[in-house]
Amino acid sequence: MKAYKGFNQNLTCRGFQYKEGETYETGRASVCECGFHACENPIDCLGYYGPGSSVYHEVDVDGEIDRAHDDTKIAATKIKIGARLSIAGLVKAAFDFIRSKCTNENNAEPGRAASAGAYGAASAGESGAAVSRGTASVGKDGITCVRGNGARVKGGIGAILVVAEEYPTGYEVKCWKAFVIDGEKYKADTWYVLRDGEIVEVEDNQ
Repeated sequence: MKAYKGFNQNLTCRGFQYKEGETYETGRASVCECGFHACENPIDCLGYYGPGSSVYHEVDVDGEIDRAHDDTKIAATKIKIGARLSIAGLVKAAFDFIRSKCTNENNAEPGRAASAGAYGAASAGESGAAVSRGTASVGKDGITCVRGNGARVKGGIGAILVVAEEYPTGYEVKCWKAFVIDGEKYKADTWYVLRDGEIVEVEDNQ
């Protein structure tokens, strides 16, 4: 099964050294106790490994699998470490995941990802993550991804914001941009949209 995993920059996780392309096996899997951990939703990785000091890889998990109850974290007895993903690659994978499982029933919890259905809104607090089609916001040092027609994003200082503009018909992405709220070029707690391929501040900021 395809999943995603965060690591320290030297490709370690909880003291265990991994290597790209290698397969690892263990005898038992239990979330937060034993086994090889990963997330089905790429954005959930950010709750465990922050974007400033981590790397992310696509992985294949197999064997005995145990699932968490509060997000898409899983533990497995077998894992193969796939290719490394950039933040852009992680975001694209998150778009695909959310699109396949769109729902209006998930609300943000502190430190966890929030998702919203078609043209809904999602928000998350400090160091959280939010994914939506329509509108999304996040607090200080968080990350948010949004796509749609006229999709809007905002965040606190240090937040990574990603916005993708779709063509008027269908779900194909026309263009996308990622940027960081630095307090200078891009202001905190301010709505932005992607217009003609450029990030633009929303004039009324409502």
